[in-house]
Amino acid sequence: MLTLHAADGSPETAVLVDGARIAAVGPYEDLAADLPQALDSGRAGGTPMAARLRRWPGILLPGLLNPYAPELLERTYHPDPREADAYGTAPITGERAAELFRADPARLGASARRGVQRMLAHGTVAVAGELRSRAAQDAVRRAGLATGQRPPNLPGPPSLSPTPLILLPRLTPGAPARFAVFDVPDTAALVHRGASTCVATVIDGRLVYRSR
Repeated sequence: MLTLHAADGSPETAVLVDGARIAAVGPYEDLAADLPQALDSGRAGGTPMAARLRRWPGILLPGLLNPYAPELLERTYHPDPREADAYGTAPITGERAAELFRADPARLGASARRGVQRMLAHGTVAVAGELRSRAAQDAVRRAGLATGQRPPNLPGPPSLSPTPLILLPRLTPGAPARFAVFDVPDTAALVHRGASTCVATVIDGRLVYRSR
């Protein structure tokens, strides 16, 4: 199914998604006007297929790379909500996290999966840094996160919303459908308010996160 993603603050950067790939990028009005032709093109017998429109507040961007995959997925414990009474809800770092993993190594896999979900909720579509544990590697792979090169000079400290944010290259037709939408008026506001303003994250054409 074709899906047209459009954000109110990015009328010039709507994205038409076909399966796991980007079919077109351009002004919303142009893509919407061409949609019937796109539906007919290349389909057996010229039979139109249903298209879906997703409209979002804010701005649509290529998504973020978080360079702190090892720190956030192997050296941070992300508590299960059911553990809130014992551990709270905030990520646990340092020696306390290490103690939790030593006491129960099985915690690492579940924590890494929850950490990946938190990354997705911050518009992360790619990660960097060498992951040494199979559990963290599997969590990244199953989520469909891309892996990139770790910058030589890291923004710091490790965070789900690093400063500065690392934005991926611009979206292009034929590339994997991987992007995020942030509920801010412009990129300056995104820099100021951070990646927690994410309202939607798409990876390989799948809506893997949306704010409630």
